[in-house]
Amino acid sequence: MGGIRVADLTPFTLLDYPNTPSCIIWIAGCNLRCAYCYNKELVFGRNGLDFDEVLRFLKSRKGLLEGVVISGGEPTLHKEIFHILKAVKELGFLVKLDTNGTRFKVVEEAVRSSLVAYIALDFKAPREKFEAVAKKELFLPFSKTLRFLIKSGVDFEVRTTYHSSLLNKEDIQSMVEYLEGLGYGGNYYIQNFLSGCETIGEVPNRSEKADITEIKREKLTLLCRN
Repeated sequence: MGGIRVADLTPFTLLDYPNTPSCIIWIAGCNLRCAYCYNKELVFGRNGLDFDEVLRFLKSRKGLLEGVVISGGEPTLHKEIFHILKAVKELGFLVKLDTNGTRFKVVEEAVRSSLVAYIALDFKAPREKFEAVAKKELFLPFSKTLRFLIKSGVDFEVRTTYHSSLLNKEDIQSMVEYLEGLGYGGNYYIQNFLSGCETIGEVPNRSEKADITEIKREKLTLLCRN
């Protein structure tokens, strides 16, 4: 594993992997520029932490932690992502991958190789607003990943960060209908923007909370975070 680097390590979390005491491995670099994003260091920074140090930490936490979250940034951009996933799994940990889904081939290979046990897929915006929110027109590869995950049988959730200057209640309704139209029946989380944070885009640093009380759905479970 010599030479592989990641951005940072969060030693313990009970929030990022459902029902699984975990740590988070952060990987720098992202192919999107979402206006509401406040993780400047992860979007524009570099991977400076030796992965061998991370592995030593994980070995010392066997029996204490159950899972490892691989997050970013966009972790599927890392040229050694498969080595990272494999190394963590070989230590006996459950692996959760956070991804925007725009690197379909990477996600597909990770799932088909059984390197991940759980995935959190970011649904940035409806197709007509995707580029305005993410600053890249990558809805189609995201959609391909979503369709694959629905059919794959791997455990996954879908989540959307809500900023009231970028999305509205009608957008959430549209996204719910899109997910259900593809056959998704799992958890769909609306994550409210953390007001007061400095962002990489020109959006207000305050946002109204999402109102999901009138959102109609049939198959999926719609939940709010924050």
